Amino acid sequence: MARDQVDMTPIETREELIAWFEAGSKPKSQFRIGTEHEKFVFTVEGHNPVPYDGSRSIRALLEGMQHLLGWEPIIENGNIIGLFDVTSGGAISLEPGGQFELSGAPLETVHQTCSELMAHLAQVKEIARPLGIGFLGLGMTPNWRRAEIPMMPKGRYRIMTAYMPKVGKYGLDMMYRTCTVHTNLDYSGEADMVKKLRVSLALQPVATAIFANSPFTEGKPNGFLSFRSEIWRDTDPDRSGMLPWAFELGMGFERYVDYALDVPMYFVKRGEHYIDVAGQSFRDLMQGRLPGMPGECATVSDWANYISTIFPEVRLKRYLEMRGADGGPWQRLPALPAYWVGILYDDDALDAAWNLVKTWTAEERQKLRDEVPKLGFAAVIAGCDVLQLAKTTVALAEKGLARRRRLDGASHDESRYLQPIQEYVARGITPAQELLKKFENEWNRSLAPVFKEYAY
Repeated sequence: MARDQVDMTPIETREELIAWFEAGSKPKSQFRIGTEHEKFVFTVEGHNPVPYDGSRSIRALLEGMQHLLGWEPIIENGNIIGLFDVTSGGAISLEPGGQFELSGAPLETVHQTCSELMAHLAQVKEIARPLGIGFLGLGMTPNWRRAEIPMMPKGRYRIMTAYMPKVGKYGLDMMYRTCTVHTNLDYSGEADMVKKLRVSLALQPVATAIFANSPFTEGKPNGFLSFRSEIWRDTDPDRSGMLPWAFELGMGFERYVDYALDVPMYFVKRGEHYIDVAGQSFRDLMQGRLPGMPGECATVSDWANYISTIFPEVRLKRYLEMRGADGGPWQRLPALPAYWVGILYDDDALDAAWNLVKTWTAEERQKLRDEVPKLGFAAVIAGCDVLQLAKTTVALAEKGLARRRRLDGASHDESRYLQPIQEYVARGITPAQELLKKFENEWNRSLAPVFKEYAY
């Protein structure tokens, strides 16, 4: 989760909330790519979760990174909980169970995204190696029980941990036992946002299948290819899902604001302190009528932080956030922005993708979303299986990236980053199926090798 916003300007009307989203619009020449990727932190000896405190700890890792990079520390109640690069806008943050996240800077090309990733991994491994710490690229921790995993000292996570079991079966698993990779992309205005949101929502299950990488729970196969994606189906129905209304007439910033306002809050932040308002209404905060905070009114910070606690398959902020992919090995991480940039940032590819999905019904889209975590490429929508959709959309992305003509020093365009997923699609298997085959054969039903073969 990215760094909390700090802007105490009062925000009083629904129109101001709509304007906040509109202000994210950019001319195409200013479109950027943001990539967020999480990784599990484990002890090289014993493959155990890493605690927050101690000589071999998340704190030591963050402090080492601070000294190495010179980034600004993010402190909460005396604890370092992240780092912020004031020059580029990048950040390092912690997920609830200590998953280590790089929230990348807004960059112009996938080449830069790849360079950012390589630099980050080199830096973090330099600090981690003497501590006996490693990093794992999977969508779900393969063998840890939830009770083994420490909670990071962040006030928002304490509030969410108490609230999650009230609204879904898997909320705590989502928080403590999953890792994802996200891509954040811009829009030029309301119509562009709507088109990109619709295409990316419809295709999100295809991306889930392409990157499916979480087939194990507590040391054995869990029956799914992306159990991380399955977890989101029963985390909190108020704040997750496929947003079927986004395909209806009248969709725009205003409609998203009305949806967001119906999602119960987790917290309000004042200074360093998180005030537990779980289940209460942002509308009441705007009107100064929030129980327990009488007379306290909403700020721009409150709105930005609140929007970050809504988790649909594609999230609207001042950009669009693609949320369907499992975490994975480093070679696959740049493939996610490459896939979405190729489709959404090229007009011809975006038109072709819309033509592919525009006749799907809300029921068909939901059925696909429900089936992909278990079936992967074998799931079907409108008579077409996901493997064929993966082939078609990866080809669209490749052409879109080629037309972008963003070349590296060796005159390669960005389509080269699709290669890892092109190989899986050509073989007709998901990464999870490859993992399961290794587990049953050369790994002899042991998950110890995953901490070497899938470590960064």
